[in-house]
Amino acid sequence: MDAALYGPGGFFVGPAGPRDHFRTSVHASPLFAGAILRLLHAVDAALGHPRPFDVVDVGAGRGELLAALAGHLPDPRFRFTAVERAPRPAGLDPRVGWAAEPPPGRTGLLLATEWLDNVPLDVAAVAADGTVHLVGVAPDGTERPAGPPSAADLAWLRDWWPLDGAPPGARAEIGHPRDAAWAAAVATLDRGAALAVDYGHHRDTRPRAGTLTGYRAGRQVPPVPDGGADLTAHVAVDAVAAAAGHPYTLLTQREALRALGVDGARPPLALASTDPAAYLRALAAAGAGAELTDPAGLGGHWWLLHGVGVDPGRALRCAG
Repeated sequence: MDAALYGPGGFFVGPAGPRDHFRTSVHASPLFAGAILRLLHAVDAALGHPRPFDVVDVGAGRGELLAALAGHLPDPRFRFTAVERAPRPAGLDPRVGWAAEPPPGRTGLLLATEWLDNVPLDVAAVAADGTVHLVGVAPDGTERPAGPPSAADLAWLRDWWPLDGAPPGARAEIGHPRDAAWAAAVATLDRGAALAVDYGHHRDTRPRAGTLTGYRAGRQVPPVPDGGADLTAHVAVDAVAAAAGHPYTLLTQREALRALGVDGARPPLALASTDPAAYLRALAAAGAGAELTDPAGLGGHWWLLHGVGVDPGRALRCAG
């Protein structure tokens, strides 16, 4: 998975951007950036308007979200850093820095929108005799047993995704690499807030067959590790939340965006007769808001907001 996504010729380091293959909240509508901007202002106020205020986006794609935020924040005390393994794209706003790892010692807001689902992990499966083995995958998609899980794998499975007593064929996606990645990212904040937005599950809703899948050119495809498709698995959000070691609030994107003023409500029909242009703009925004808050789609994503020296729940309430 790591080689297919981030190795030479891998999906995320090639010239084509992720938006050519799948649609995220960042790509769906400027309303998402507007909501993040309101959260940013709330965190800025909670921190006492520090100089500088850093905005770091981990798994930034081609820097679209940071470029949108920078366009609304001309004050030079705001600094923007995109974290990606791909080369810096041509034409990106020069105010947006580019790094391969989250820079340490920052004060501000750390973002990770649909990053953790692409942090590589192993898959465990229950064999016919009830034993648990790792799943190996050849470049053509053929699966084969790949040996027993490690002690760290077994410890994580015991705590977060038990396979004891599960029927043959049951699977679990071993999430400790994601826990470690998120904890390391949050640790780069001296003060501020860290927000992860992703699709996921918690202990009571773990899918028996797992979630690992692929996306190519906008279509869901088998997760073949050939470098030409996105490989993604839902995030064990409760495990990730516990790993960071800071207070947090966890809610759905639908709940979070509604708290931040994005609800998808249609404008009053009377506006069509008094100001048709404004009505059409409001109607388009309502459509975009409905997509972002649809509980069966993007609205079902999880928002995990950690506070480092700030109250994460209060920051979200103040942002609204």
